[in-house]
Amino acid sequence: MDNKSVILIIEDEKGIANFISAILKANDYKVIKADSGKDGISMAASYSPDLILLDLGLPDMDGIDVLKNIREWTNIPVVVVSARGHEREKVEALDLGADDYITKPFGTSELLARIRTGIRHSEKHMGGNLLAPSSLTVGEFRIDFDKRLVSVAGKAVHLTPIEYKIIVLLSQNIGKVLTHDFIIKEVWGPYTNEIQALRVNMANIRRKIEENPAEPQYIVTQVGVGYRMVEELEK
Repeated sequence: MDNKSVILIIEDEKGIANFISAILKANDYKVIKADSGKDGISMAASYSPDLILLDLGLPDMDGIDVLKNIREWTNIPVVVVSARGHEREKVEALDLGADDYITKPFGTSELLARIRTGIRHSEKHMGGNLLAPSSLTVGEFRIDFDKRLVSVAGKAVHLTPIEYKIIVLLSQNIGKVLTHDFIIKEVWGPYTNEIQALRVNMANIRRKIEENPAEPQYIVTQVGVGYRMVEELEK
């Protein structure tokens, strides 16, 4: 029985598609490819891949429209891989349901890490709340969800209710970029614009959990987009 994860690459530049395909096959993934948005949507429906790598600059339709179409009928993880580096486009893709966004050019290890994260998130959601962990540990940082306790190197960290809510939200989406708007809506509600409050709370959180708040290792900033809690510390 073939248990390899299936990755759908929607990319019209053959050189890039072949390069990504070679990387994935060398790391034991099964690969299918589409060179247009229409074919990509069709193959996503036919093969139900474990994850989709989506380029935004497609010949027949914009990748954003492909993403919108796919999100109408499936929660298959989608990682956008694009040369478009503008913050507005990153935010739009993430807000429309992309799980992650990688800007070309990218490193092999970064691509593989984002794919692993996307597939893990999908597996957790399929398992429902039965797989919800009682704790989470990254390096010396730990959250005990049952006790509502956050600690670093074994020492308890005292957080305000809002700070704790932000940390839990990031931890539940660990490895995934959360936009400012998404965090604000989840923490403060849908009818507020608390961007300054979010920045102040994040600064306070980092001061409490990071060894060097100016160079955070647990919660990193995606400039102009949002924040991401890392799954493992960079070496």
